[in-house]
Amino acid sequence: MPESQPRKNFNTRQNFVSQNLSGQVSESEEKILKFWQENKIFEKSLAKKSSKGDFIFYDGPPFATGLPHYGHILASIIKDAVPRYKTMSGWRVPRKWGWDCHGLPIENLIEQELGLKTKKDIEKIGLEKFNRAARESVFRYADEWKKIIPRVGRWVDMENDYRTMDAAYTESVWWVFKTLYEKGLIYEGYKSMHICPRCETTLANFEVAQGYKDIADLAIIVKFELEEEPETFVPAWTTTAWTLPGNAALAVNQNIKYQIISIKGDSNKYIVAKDRIGDVFKNKEYEVKKEINGKDLIGKKYKPLFDYYANDKNLKNCENGWKIYGADFVQTDEGTGIVHIAPAFGEDDMELGKKENLPFIQHVGMDGCFKKEVKDPEAHYGASFAGRQVKPKNNSQATDIEILKYLAAKNLIFAKEKITHSYPHCWRCETPLLNYAASSWFVKVTAIKDKLLRNNKKINWIPAHLREGRFGKWLEGARDWAISRSRFWGAPIPVWRCQTETCGQIKAIGSLEELKKYSKKSGNKYFVMRHGESEANVKKVINGKIENNHFHLTEKGRKEARKAAETLKEKNINLIFASDFLRTKETAGIVAEAMGLEKEKIIFDERLREANFGIFEGRPPVECHNYFSSYKEKFTKTPPQGENLTELKRRAAEFIYEIDSKYRGKNILLVSHDYTIWNLFAGSKGATVGETVKMKEGKPDFLATGEALELDFTPLPHNQDYELDFHRPYIDEIEFKCECGEKMRRIPEVFDCWFESGAMPYGQSHYPFEQKEEFNKNFPAEFIAEGVDQTRGWFYNLLVLSVALFKKPAFKNVVANGIILAEDGQKMSKRLKNYPDPMEVVKKYGADALRFYLLSSPAVRGESLNFSEKGVDEIYKKTIMRLWNSWQFYNLYADEKVPNSKFQVPKNILDKWIIARLNQLIQEVSEAMENYELDKATRPIGDFVEDLSIWYIRRSRERFKEEGKDKQNAMMTMQFILSEFSKILAPFAPFMAETIYRNLNYESEIMDYESVHLTEWPKVDKKAIDKKLLKIMTEVRKICSFGLEARAKAGIKVRQPLSELRIKNYELRNKKELLSLIKDEVNIKEIVFDKNITSKVELDTKITPELKIEGQLRELTRVIQDLRKDIGYTPKNKIYLFLEAPKEIENIINKRLKDFQGKIGAKKTEFRRTEKFDAEKEIKIDDSKIWLGIIKA
Repeated sequence: MPESQPRKNFNTRQNFVSQNLSGQVSESEEKILKFWQENKIFEKSLAKKSSKGDFIFYDGPPFATGLPHYGHILASIIKDAVPRYKTMSGWRVPRKWGWDCHGLPIENLIEQELGLKTKKDIEKIGLEKFNRAARESVFRYADEWKKIIPRVGRWVDMENDYRTMDAAYTESVWWVFKTLYEKGLIYEGYKSMHICPRCETTLANFEVAQGYKDIADLAIIVKFELEEEPETFVPAWTTTAWTLPGNAALAVNQNIKYQIISIKGDSNKYIVAKDRIGDVFKNKEYEVKKEINGKDLIGKKYKPLFDYYANDKNLKNCENGWKIYGADFVQTDEGTGIVHIAPAFGEDDMELGKKENLPFIQHVGMDGCFKKEVKDPEAHYGASFAGRQVKPKNNSQATDIEILKYLAAKNLIFAKEKITHSYPHCWRCETPLLNYAASSWFVKVTAIKDKLLRNNKKINWIPAHLREGRFGKWLEGARDWAISRSRFWGAPIPVWRCQTETCGQIKAIGSLEELKKYSKKSGNKYFVMRHGESEANVKKVINGKIENNHFHLTEKGRKEARKAAETLKEKNINLIFASDFLRTKETAGIVAEAMGLEKEKIIFDERLREANFGIFEGRPPVECHNYFSSYKEKFTKTPPQGENLTELKRRAAEFIYEIDSKYRGKNILLVSHDYTIWNLFAGSKGATVGETVKMKEGKPDFLATGEALELDFTPLPHNQDYELDFHRPYIDEIEFKCECGEKMRRIPEVFDCWFESGAMPYGQSHYPFEQKEEFNKNFPAEFIAEGVDQTRGWFYNLLVLSVALFKKPAFKNVVANGIILAEDGQKMSKRLKNYPDPMEVVKKYGADALRFYLLSSPAVRGESLNFSEKGVDEIYKKTIMRLWNSWQFYNLYADEKVPNSKFQVPKNILDKWIIARLNQLIQEVSEAMENYELDKATRPIGDFVEDLSIWYIRRSRERFKEEGKDKQNAMMTMQFILSEFSKILAPFAPFMAETIYRNLNYESEIMDYESVHLTEWPKVDKKAIDKKLLKIMTEVRKICSFGLEARAKAGIKVRQPLSELRIKNYELRNKKELLSLIKDEVNIKEIVFDKNITSKVELDTKITPELKIEGQLRELTRVIQDLRKDIGYTPKNKIYLFLEAPKEIENIINKRLKDFQGKIGAKKTEFRRTEKFDAEKEIKIDDSKIWLGIIKA
């Protein structure tokens, strides 16, 4: 791409300008968007010279299974503002979009659409069908994303995107896994984890942390009777009654005091921790019989509540079950001081089970249902628990209640109560999770925890408290990361295991080449040859239909065939497969004869035929080419009565896979046609459509007539289009041969999609297989940004993998934005419709207003934001509209070009002040952006717009109207301010910035570039920041404010001149320019300095007849100026004014006629009515009725 060169005189104001912004802002922005796209401004920003080099930014991949919400838009705006600023500051900032394609969100969606309720239902319909549906669903909203993201002003490459489901991406994920495996940081383990019974898979700790909800539950105290002490019970408290059938032991703390209690009216005795007596026996009359130590209870046997497993003598460690054991984790902050132990359903339980060799009872399956042996044998209950869900999604207490009823019937319930507590749910399908012992593959995070903590200190966090707070605390408590999922739609874990129990050897694969190395091979060698030149080639006609098979080889073609045969002789060809077209038959015959092969060694196969281009049969190839817009389209668009190239590729690749499975150790020659050979090579490599097109780009033919090539073929996992596809079930068909001689098959698990997203820096670049040098040079990234919830998600995954791989963080700076909530503080809900549609907001107020609202909010510092449309409206009115009106005001007086000269600050006090404010703004915004503090960068911009609009322009208004040097200075200053300010504004409100920059109507060195986004970031002129002037101007404005307040209190309008204002500030004495500003703003004749006044200012409110007359003229002037504006007159347009007014008004005007006409732009004034006018108005000034009409002169 050519570099963007400076350009001048881009005066295309009419393309973007609406005379009235209100209601048309969206239309104006869309014109700018079209300009960017048509002129490839984003691409030019990447191609221009970058003195500072590359600024690397990683973009976290969203799912495309839904439309973008405010959270996506906020993150996108942050990801746009920083790169725009960095680009203008001299960096090149590549921005590559990505898609998160795998995981439960998509699986759940497909389950709903296919009417599948369980994991077993998926297995019934087949993995290929399910995963194909998942693949097809991934980008269902991609087109909408590609409209919305650019519409909010974000520049990012969405065409050359990375996709986590692509084979190249998965290969990099495999490399990450293999590298960690070789470092000893990957292991297979059996641990107590959380599972989702609906999804039937494990979840990582940070996934569990995302799904906690408060639910109503049931807490019960169950009575366990000691075996050797009848009627003596050990009560245990639990909130998971469903785990009681899996009870294997009870635990006490040997260092805690326990007491034996009797209750009035109850013959039983109860053993409870001393510190829990008051709570357990509240509202009961009880007596302490004896106090004992916890260690005295250890070893005692008790009667199982359920005997499903206690009577199973084949149960391993059965003899150690149903006893009391000591455990330090038993405390007295809740419960009874005795803990029910179910080793299969809790981390502490499992550890105690391992320590004491307890029986491992897993009475619940991965589907969350009781196993078949869990049934009630008691006739009086008459029900079975088998097959029942233990924690149903819609009624989490249902099964616990049934357990309670059963135990109550056996008089084994001591107490019960309803509780509300925080309980983990699946973050995707919202099913209650189960603490469950399961097998998984883990990253050994605990082995690198110290390195993670050290590297975290190197990262600049916004907000800063996350480093030591939320993120740091999470790292301190980090556990090993479970990265495998027992699911279907995901990148497969590249581990092959020997199928014999005695061997069990495993092999981890880290690349496609390694997969090919260990895959079973036929030993065949393949050579591919295109037929020699034929009569169809000479006549330049298409022949792809077998019924028109009458084109022989030319003499040149025969020579080409014989020449190829000579080079192929040394290949020791055993078999020839050829297309059954005449030209390929003749070619195969010539080659066979030259190599001494019998005719029987030539096999003709229809799948090697030429491509069928249908109605273009017999016509020039150019006509067929013109039917398609590109090579790529040939794979999806089918010519009438023909086939597309995807179909051609399928048949060609099907052929090679079939013969490779049929023959062993052969040297095979394939004779075919150009397009067929091209797609044969593509199918052999597993190439996608894009990759297949690249194989032929820049070449008229893939192979010349008579040319032969060797085809390197190894069977690959592929989909129905013969594209390399590592997904199940294709990858599961790849088998290795173990060293023991038996088969090795891949384990069935797939990666946790968070592992894939954490591998994004490597996957997007296909590292280390491509761009290795460039990656190593630019790693880690300078900047990333996502929601604060990613502290336990993407941010964490990135850091774990980068530290494990390279001993350094994957990113240097991170902005964690807060959560966007509805205006009432509730979660945004489509069902409740408690928030405005983002694109409706953009349509109403424009993207810039939304961007500015979000960037200036606390949300860019990790705080939650209650989204308010009123807030966007306020930004729209106070910032966007004010700026637009300021620019429009400039345009009113910009008909004449300002001299083409370097800008120098004029001597006018207002010009000096606004230049000082501009440089102050550059300094503030630059410092904030360098620190990634976007709110601190954005807010001063709004303050500057206010200063520009309601002070500089208002106080300079008369300067623009009067011809002369001062007007020229004001125009030059305004021009310079708008140009430089458009650059400062560009990262935050890119549309408005472009509109202003592109439409400044002048020829000067200020506008050197095609777009404001191709310019350089303004450099601060610290000498221009006159702090004394800034300070004293602030004082001047305060005095004006106090004076206007005094007017309002007295009920006197500003248009009415007053004689005197007294002030205390003697610092302003002799400062004529500043005093003049106060006089004009407050509309007073004189300023008196008086240190003895009691209020901040003192206003003389007496109105003399002369002052009254002047006030009336001011009001009339204002009305006429508003009328001119309403009908679209410019300041250059002169008018004829007609007035019908009382004689005293006429006399007043005549005395000041020249000055009056100058202010309203009148060429002539007549005191009479007229029937011809462009506009008229009747008004009342004080008690005088006046009619006025105007006509353009």
